Amino acid sequence: MTTTVVTLPETGTCTPAQRVTKSLLGYGVLAGVVFETSILVQGLTRYGFRIAHDDASLLSNGPLGWIQVTTFLLAGAMTIAAAAGVRRAMASRWAPRLIALYGAGLVGAGIFSADPADGFGPGAPLGKAAHVSWHGAGHLIAGSIGFAGLIAACFVVARYFSRRGRRGLALYSRATGVAFGMAFVGIATGSSSSAVVLPFYAAVLAAFTWFAIVSVHLYRHVSSAA
Repeated sequence: MTTTVVTLPETGTCTPAQRVTKSLLGYGVLAGVVFETSILVQGLTRYGFRIAHDDASLLSNGPLGWIQVTTFLLAGAMTIAAAAGVRRAMASRWAPRLIALYGAGLVGAGIFSADPADGFGPGAPLGKAAHVSWHGAGHLIAGSIGFAGLIAACFVVARYFSRRGRRGLALYSRATGVAFGMAFVGIATGSSSSAVVLPFYAAVLAAFTWFAIVSVHLYRHVSSAA
């Protein structure tokens, strides 16, 4: 008599599809780490840059501007990769699309550099530039579209969590969207006041932190459906 032995998969093991999903979601954490670390180091070390008054986009100017350009491109690419992981792990059409839109906005901000302003960058005026260049306009448009996508993503993800009884995460997502939206309105005025610039820095950090927490949550709950 021939005996057939059936081997069952071990509990806790991941399928290849799950491993891919988890790897993509990992970029949701790395994107914020890369972006925030780069901004902090540059903001404290770049000569002439005032972190309490100058927008991080100005770091794209000058001989070392390539560092900030690379930061935008890397963080954007990582965000888009994480959005692909969100699509595989979350039963939502719009959440991953909006997150990917934010990533695309970061990439666009790297491709189109901001104009020198507030005394920082070659030929920078003491205040805001009177004339906006084509790449400066592209930077503003890319950033605005990306930020709008991020704000909308917060509320779409909040709805997703609400439907699944995750009230804490839902409330946290809405609060992040509201806070970032308010900070974005403030920075859109063009003010270089520390009362406007610093809250926006805090809002960007809060947004990346939110995205990291969402990514980790989805990472821990990746199902075989992935």
